[in-house]
Amino acid sequence: MRKAKPKKRILLPDPKYKDPMVTQFVNNLMFSGKKSTAYAIFYDALDIVEKKGKNIEAASLDVWKKALENITPQVEVKSRRVGGATFQVPMEIRAERKASISMKNLILFARKRGGRSMADKLADEILAAYNEEGGAYKKKEDTHRMAEANKAFAHFRF
Repeated sequence: MRKAKPKKRILLPDPKYKDPMVTQFVNNLMFSGKKSTAYAIFYDALDIVEKKGKNIEAASLDVWKKALENITPQVEVKSRRVGGATFQVPMEIRAERKASISMKNLILFARKRGGRSMADKLADEILAAYNEEGGAYKKKEDTHRMAEANKAFAHFRF
């Protein structure tokens, strides 16, 4: 590469929970620079998780973290061209990318849910991921299945 890699920006912790992971999630959730709206949606979603998850004894932030952990993929497949053929090569994912993928999948599948407000949809998707079900969890399982099916091409790793 000609240029040096850009420095990693340090995220400030969010105002309510003092957690930089929450800030990263809110940054992914944000549309058109509306950060205060994104924070409101996230905090409302956690309040809804608190109400709906009565049988869960953990705090809503812990439920959210466990949900993210449940939908975090360990491996992914990347296309690699070898001698005219394209192979799906399974590769392990770095920690930052794992967190980013899980957050983006949670938000994507929350947005795809029908009706209601975004906070409701996000809360439902968080609870589904916590219980190891829902779209984001299915996506993780599909990714792992794809990597398992193509593990014969693992020696093409670059």
